Amino acid sequence: MSKGRLFLIPTPLGDYSPAEVLPAPVLEVLPNLRTFVVEEVRSARRFLSAAGLKGHIAELSFHELNEHTDPSAVRALGSLFDDGNDVGLLSEAGLPAVADPGSLLVALCHQLDIEVVPLVGPSSLMMALMSSGLDGQNFSFNGYLPAKTEERRAALRALEKKHGTQIFIETPYRNDSMLSDILTVCKPSTRLCLACNITLPDAFIRTRTVAQWKKEVPALGKRPCVFLISAQ
Repeated sequence: MSKGRLFLIPTPLGDYSPAEVLPAPVLEVLPNLRTFVVEEVRSARRFLSAAGLKGHIAELSFHELNEHTDPSAVRALGSLFDDGNDVGLLSEAGLPAVADPGSLLVALCHQLDIEVVPLVGPSSLMMALMSSGLDGQNFSFNGYLPAKTEERRAALRALEKKHGTQIFIETPYRNDSMLSDILTVCKPSTRLCLACNITLPDAFIRTRTVAQWKKEVPALGKRPCVFLISAQ
């Protein structure tokens, strides 16, 4: 029995037309798919409608895969590829399977010898790195740091000791707490890039030393942010 393919479909980083940031070949793939694994059905429907499938959403099949999905339910998704059925994987924003539960489905596809097809789209992590002015040859992505203050501060001290650029993200409502901890524990000479609302009209991307940031601390609010640090 032939198996279908898994298409990794990028989505915009903000609420605007997909055609503004996604290449035409990506949008041309969508009408050929009838099955989607998504982080949240409502936002997936909204994206696909804006991407050219308006009027055809009811014809599509959606299966949620998020942080609450049981491992046994992830395994069951393997049957979606039966009879040569192609499947699209969507994240809430940006590239699927990067700091995203969709990576579980990608791992399953490799186990089942299902072809994985990555498509081109925006990555907030790489866009933050390329616009930071920090070392783009030696860098590490560290995902989410601990939520508790003391554990987070310990993690920041450890990252500051590492060579190269250290990239991490935070749940938006903790942005300002994260910034406060960085300015509290990191050395004055450490460079910090704040990259918020990337690709949006109000994007904020600035690199300063910790000492410089302390003179004028920005209010990040709940905007999606990428944090990058590099010790001098």
